[in-house]
Amino acid sequence: MDSLFGDEALSAPGSAPRPAPAAAAAGVSSHAPATPLSTRMRPTTLDDFVGQRELLRDGSALRGAIESGRPHSMILHGPPGTGKTTLARIVAAASGSAFEQESAVEAGRAEVRAVIERARERRKMGMSTIFFLDEIHRFNKAQQDALLPAVEDGLLTLIGATTENPFYEVNSALLSRTRVYELQALSAEDVVALLERAVGSGEAGVDPERIDPGVLDYAAQWTEGDARAALNALELAAAAVGSDRRLDTATMADALQRRTINYDRQADNHYDTISAWIKATRGSDPDASLYYLATMLEGGEEPRFIVRRMVILASEDIGNADPQALSVATATAAAVEQLGMPEAQFALTQCAIYLSLAPKSDAAKRAIGAARGYIREHGAQAPPPYLRSGSRAEGNYDYPHAHPGHVSPQEWLPGDAAGARFYAPDDAEAVQRDRLEAIRRARGRG
Repeated sequence: MDSLFGDEALSAPGSAPRPAPAAAAAGVSSHAPATPLSTRMRPTTLDDFVGQRELLRDGSALRGAIESGRPHSMILHGPPGTGKTTLARIVAAASGSAFEQESAVEAGRAEVRAVIERARERRKMGMSTIFFLDEIHRFNKAQQDALLPAVEDGLLTLIGATTENPFYEVNSALLSRTRVYELQALSAEDVVALLERAVGSGEAGVDPERIDPGVLDYAAQWTEGDARAALNALELAAAAVGSDRRLDTATMADALQRRTINYDRQADNHYDTISAWIKATRGSDPDASLYYLATMLEGGEEPRFIVRRMVILASEDIGNADPQALSVATATAAAVEQLGMPEAQFALTQCAIYLSLAPKSDAAKRAIGAARGYIREHGAQAPPPYLRSGSRAEGNYDYPHAHPGHVSPQEWLPGDAAGARFYAPDDAEAVQRDRLEAIRRARGRG
């Protein structure tokens, strides 16, 4: 196996917890440990690590650094419960380094200076230091800059952990001295394997024979790749049933309670989810559109942020294939302003369904892109003299309403741009396409 869980448990500097020994044959722990199950089950070697197979494949940079005992500074980026803290501890153990851990939520420059000073004393004794900084994105620029000299001269090997995109949240100077590794959410199979390991070791506090079929699978699916959440829910459920009841799905559901929504409207998934909503709606799938809309609403997303994207999509992806779409989207924006939440959710839902089912056309997007591209390449020429305003007009402007069908054959584009075409409607805008072809024929430009 190859990757794991657990990102917040603190321990004394230089120490690394070991899994508790297996309990008696009954499979139930005989003590009541103070530390959470996820911490007690934390693996200490790559062989016990579950998940992250690509990141830790044979020959990979990270695996090579661990196995050689020569770690480098790195940023571990990934969702909660995917193994960031565990990997940091394994790196420290494999290299024989002292392990210092701080959380950027609680630590400041004083704590960082203290870690650096202890590392300096260790260096005098020929000992190296791994500094694991959880939630590194919480450090401001000055706090991150304070780490630079120690990382630069190798006094510390920095391992930062973050759930946010480090390329947005970590200073470029610090990024240039580290390597970024992205961890993926564990699969349901990986989480089940970890739960079975906890049950089999006796640490979970429940006899395997007293767990109903499907309970562990239920927990794995519900926690969506967060091994820590799954393990701690298992421990809570086991405590609830005690030694005389079976652990069934209802008990596990009660332990899990409301699913934690992996959504932070100030962070990456704020943009990832709206991107998914746009793509699903553009793809004409109302169910997927509603799924991502519900994710944003459950995560507390600002409804104005959502409806602005709806208005954009109405023109960018639907356009004149259904001109009413823009009216629906702007009416929804007005409803959001007038109603607020929670009532505005119904208007947002109505709009999401309408936009999903509307015929799609990107002709307007392509047209303005082509026109702006032409201007950037050729420059903006002055309008023909007969189109200029007031006293600057020269020549005769051919008034369209003086012609049958209100169409004039006069050229409206200037100079070299004459004859250029930017708007190219296809079958999605058949009415507009046919109208355009008729106009061009009437003007002698078919």
